Amino acid sequence: MSNPKSLRPFFIIWSGQALSLVGSAAVQFAIVWWLTQETGSATILATSSLVAFLPQVLLGPFAGVLVDRWNRRWTMFAADGMIALATLLLAYLFWIDTIEIWHIFALVFIRSLGSAFHGPAMQASTSLMVPHEHLTRIQGINQMLEGGLGIVGAPLGALLLAALPMQGILAIDVVTALFAIIPLLFIAVPQPEKSAEETATGKKASYWTQLRQGLAYVWAWPGMLFLMLLAMVLNFVLTPVIALLPLLVSDYFGGGAWEFGLMQSIFGVGIIVGGLVLGAWGGFKKRILTSLMGIVGMGVGISLIGLAPANLYWLAVVGGLVAGSMIAMANGPIRAIIQIAVTPDMQGRVMSLIGSLASAMTPLGLVLAGPLADQFGVRPLFIVAGFGTTLIALSGFFIPALLTVEDGRSDTTSAPDEKIPSEEIQPETGVSNI
Repeated sequence: MSNPKSLRPFFIIWSGQALSLVGSAAVQFAIVWWLTQETGSATILATSSLVAFLPQVLLGPFAGVLVDRWNRRWTMFAADGMIALATLLLAYLFWIDTIEIWHIFALVFIRSLGSAFHGPAMQASTSLMVPHEHLTRIQGINQMLEGGLGIVGAPLGALLLAALPMQGILAIDVVTALFAIIPLLFIAVPQPEKSAEETATGKKASYWTQLRQGLAYVWAWPGMLFLMLLAMVLNFVLTPVIALLPLLVSDYFGGGAWEFGLMQSIFGVGIIVGGLVLGAWGGFKKRILTSLMGIVGMGVGISLIGLAPANLYWLAVVGGLVAGSMIAMANGPIRAIIQIAVTPDMQGRVMSLIGSLASAMTPLGLVLAGPLADQFGVRPLFIVAGFGTTLIALSGFFIPALLTVEDGRSDTTSAPDEKIPSEEIQPETGVSNI
């Protein structure tokens, strides 16, 4: 078995996953463009986005329990394998020319479902394969990867569309997926230590017991609750304005496709720059300070986009660069905090719960942002969202529970299956929601 603290096994797995993500980014662009060309329907495109969005929001917390129950190595293997097989089947349907729209939706759903398991499993495994002092740097590298995918995904997909039929592009995605799958056959991924109950009885707690344990674990930790609330509020405020960026570019700045493409790419460039800085620097010793600083910077960048005069588009581009670089500074340390502060056997549940609740704010924000933009224009929303984000982050510096979140729960002597009064967690807050 590989030494769990050696970086080499981790980077072998990480490199395969990264290559697979490049193939997936190109396929995602190709699928969206195919739907656009074939249907010309905004409803079809919106439905495709909804199909991709719902599995992780609705099933995330439940998938997180299974990630903590199952072997994480084989969970990643099964998730990647399921996605690859579905993609191969879709390529075959394109090849024999029997493709239907619902086939595309099915693949999008399976991809999202696989991600709901793979993401938490990979993140939870990282903390057991990488020394804690390197986790923030690793997250910086992850942010660079996400930024790079945002830059290369669209042009690579467009290039492949010009050179290959859809079945050829899908086949490339299957091949790149093998680079993610094959290393998992040979590299052991450490598992969290068994709980005291499992050690004593030789049996795992039931699925529903473990789900409730995960909810109780977070509920009894004020710092983690504040962190979750912070993620939810920021998604509610920022995601809608980013979705409205095309309207700002076209209606306010008078730009076209090139200007919009530049703004999209500059966010990706910013994320890479921020990831490079975070990877080299590692952030402040107290990681939450780095995240809060990053969120302040995101607010400044978004505000700058909104405040830029209509004849100074380049100033908005600078704002996009600032916001993108600060996204890496904000997200990377938060992921490292969870990996360090949350006990390994709870990480799948906690990560899935935070991700699901934060993502659930996106449609709510979009529902409100659309009418507000129609009434007041897009530019004021950017200004309000930017200043609001900055104020939210600054308030975090005055919340002791949030500032000490990475120290772990204050009741570290409590058993992970501790009871919590039933009136403290309403059923709709835990099991039936999300």
